[in-house]
Amino acid sequence: MSALAITAGFADPVIEAQAHFHALMNALARPGSIQPFPAALDAPAPLTPELAAVALTLADHEATLWLDETLAASKSVVDYLRFHTGARLVANPSDAAFALVADVAAMPSLASFAQGTDEYPDRSTTIIVAVETLAAGGELELAGPGIEDRTRFDLSPRPAGLAAQLAANRAKFPRGVDLVFVGAREVAALPRTTLVSEV
Repeated sequence: MSALAITAGFADPVIEAQAHFHALMNALARPGSIQPFPAALDAPAPLTPELAAVALTLADHEATLWLDETLAASKSVVDYLRFHTGARLVANPSDAAFALVADVAAMPSLASFAQGTDEYPDRSTTIIVAVETLAAGGELELAGPGIEDRTRFDLSPRPAGLAAQLAANRAKFPRGVDLVFVGAREVAALPRTTLVSEV
């Protein structure tokens, strides 16, 4: 694999990774809020610039990374992520610290990913999902830490049975997965602490 054949990552890895990390932390601290996300990367399709930015920000040589079938089928995507993150790619979602999902319709159930344990809840998967749109308002009502009273949030496309899966995920606390959704230069998150209902 030639480095010359790999699309460039962050122009300034330290500054850009910090900017993206800050946006991700704001999204996780304020569930359902839509945060601006710089993501100006020239990533190889079908890896979106936003998915690439999250991977380059969070994953490193000590991390395990799972790619959905759409992403894993692209040699360019696999080479890009291996080169820029050094993360070990895994075939089983339950072995992943981070998971990238480009095809929402084919996304495995949340229970398929690493759930962590009561002693080590951090040994769970953070799932990053590329969507077309993120919206304030909508059919998902959120409550819990980081939310004043209640708020509404929605995304499109939405994983099948998302509200029910999130309720089951919340019931496992402190175990469970955290979800990050990325759209066009935007990011939002639903951590495991968030209570989600469909209205």
